[in-house]
Amino acid sequence: MGLFTMSFIETLSKQLETHRSPNNAEPMSKYMKYKFPFLGIKSVLRKSILRKAINAHKNEVENQPAQLAKSLYRKHEREYHYCAMELYARFKKKHYQESDIDDITYLILTHSHWDTVDFIAKHILGQFLMEHQNQRTAVINKYSNSSNFWLNRAAILFQLAYKSQTDNAILFKLCKAHGKSNEFFIQKAIGWALREYSKIQPEAVLNFLKHNNLKPLSQREAIRLIP
Repeated sequence: MGLFTMSFIETLSKQLETHRSPNNAEPMSKYMKYKFPFLGIKSVLRKSILRKAINAHKNEVENQPAQLAKSLYRKHEREYHYCAMELYARFKKKHYQESDIDDITYLILTHSHWDTVDFIAKHILGQFLMEHQNQRTAVINKYSNSSNFWLNRAAILFQLAYKSQTDNAILFKLCKAHGKSNEFFIQKAIGWALREYSKIQPEAVLNFLKHNNLKPLSQREAIRLIP
């Protein structure tokens, strides 16, 4: 069967399986606390394989990024999930529809851990809410008020790439709302979001910390880059 007669999923799967490495898979899975099995393909090679598969099936990928991403998410090994979110982020950018929030929520809640949630929050949710700012309040309130802490984390982190466009009222409101959380991944998210904003407005971050009693971990992370 020739390369161009195969589907994108078939081509990608065949190439990833060809490069399966049990020697790499064990330490990679261990690093992720054995939450997911790995093929053992490191980032640079995986991205190269994904790029070649996309180039071989460009029309299919451009027309079906959401369907393909969800198909990849149904596979077990973590590399497929990474390919799914990277593909989705690339081909949905500047083409988001309001209804795509359902797919974004699915990607966050499926196989959830920091390695996927953080990428999705920054590169997918953040981009979606940049393109559909009228949805920002409703989506972020829903995520922030959820009992699922991965949705909470995504809400806190969605502005990581916004830089000077960061809405600090939203940022500070979210950090305050979750500031007493005992969840490690929420404390780290608060510190990370504030640290990123401190690159733009260090005084604003210091002032916020002065008037809000955050968990020590969040405070330490927040001020790490402030002289």
